[in-house]
Amino acid sequence: MTEQERTQIAENIRRVREQMAEAALRAGRRPEEIQLVAATKMNDAERVREALRHGIDAAGENRVQELLDKYEAGAYGDKPLHFIGTLQTNKVKYLIGKTALIQSVGSLKLGQAIAREAEKRGVCQDILLEVNIGREAAKSGLNPDALDETAAILQENPSVRIRGLMAIPPVADESDKNTRYFDRMRQLFIDMAAKKYDNVNMDFLSMGMSGDFTAAIACGSNMVRVGSAIFGPRHY
Repeated sequence: MTEQERTQIAENIRRVREQMAEAALRAGRRPEEIQLVAATKMNDAERVREALRHGIDAAGENRVQELLDKYEAGAYGDKPLHFIGTLQTNKVKYLIGKTALIQSVGSLKLGQAIAREAEKRGVCQDILLEVNIGREAAKSGLNPDALDETAAILQENPSVRIRGLMAIPPVADESDKNTRYFDRMRQLFIDMAAKKYDNVNMDFLSMGMSGDFTAAIACGSNMVRVGSAIFGPRHY
């Protein structure tokens, strides 16, 4: 990794933090309320370590094998590690004990699989419920109408703790086009908090990525997942 690359990552993070703070202040919020999760997909351990040196709150991985490889390489240091991608139930066992938060729990079946594995390990796994807020057929996540029932069932298991909601709205060509989806997520978040489920703490509303995190913050997000705005474009 070159010195220029290190400098660029540091500068990108400074710029993202500045934009986050401006968005928070415009919304009458405190910038320190909002966590920055670096979406580290397709970035090697060295690049991840470099980003985490510059004020990132947590690392977020999309792929189980990539997470395991970088975990063994010591990429994450003492920073919290989140899983933010699509998760198959047969891969859950690889994440328990390594991840502080599994953000992408988009079905009751997955939540129950996490609870079983966490119970085996004698731990409580923090999760977010992923909501398919755009009701897109090709996208994972809970239908908004199924959210209450799923939370009511999962709250009965002490091996998982719901910490909030996560969403990836439909792709938009402009950052503010997703405002209506972000607003709906904020209302779902408020409604769930008001129900005061056992073993459910509405701490995190995770929404907003590189192209729309300022719009998400304006609508109430307190956790954004930013990848390309930190590391540059991904080369698939």
